[in-house]
Amino acid sequence: MLEFTAAGQDFVAYRAEPAGQVRGAVVVIHEIWGLADHIKDVADRFAAAGYLAVAPDLMGLAGLDATLLAELGADRNDPVKRTEIQPRIRAATEPMRSPGRAGQIQAGVAAVFDYLESSAEGAGRTAVVGFCFGGTYSFALAVSDARVAAAVPFYGQANYTAEELSGITCPVLAFYGEEDKALTDDLPDLIERMRQSGVDFRYTVFAGAGHAFFNDTNPVSYRAEPARIAWQEALEFLGAALR
Repeated sequence: MLEFTAAGQDFVAYRAEPAGQVRGAVVVIHEIWGLADHIKDVADRFAAAGYLAVAPDLMGLAGLDATLLAELGADRNDPVKRTEIQPRIRAATEPMRSPGRAGQIQAGVAAVFDYLESSAEGAGRTAVVGFCFGGTYSFALAVSDARVAAAVPFYGQANYTAEELSGITCPVLAFYGEEDKALTDDLPDLIERMRQSGVDFRYTVFAGAGHAFFNDTNPVSYRAEPARIAWQEALEFLGAALR
């Protein structure tokens, strides 16, 4: 575990280091459930593929109760409790939407990116990968920092104008589940804004999958074949972008 400070707050991050030659570095940004074992496993998988991976715990910067959300996250997999849990999840994540929180979260992501970018392994070869909450902040880092070498947001939001998106100088590979209508309904407009901005924007939409299809700890949303394909596409994309 590594220790960081951003926006006046301390936070930690999980570091996974490859055994052999390092192909580049990756910031791995968690879902709204925090730095769960699933995200550490994703970081370990990137390390096994040759990348130095660091996954920050941004819950404190987001103003969220990691313990409560972990409990609610576990209950969301129970078909009996799922309907009851949704309003409690919305209430628990409300602090994240207070003024200034987005800036604090972005400061934490930026601190980890700076750490990797300043390393011998990541200099000029640091990418960002994120899931849901993390997918949204993967887009945000790509918009705000021209040093990002590649971005791979899984089911993240990109509520930016074409002018703001023009700040992206790296290739972007985004993944969506077709049934995740909150994102896929807006995807054609995002594609057009990306085109207007001149961004190298690639995307895959998986039929028969919804939100969080990559999370193999969630039996409700996990879809094995889309997750396998997305992982392979992500590795191929990073392999080309971080050469």
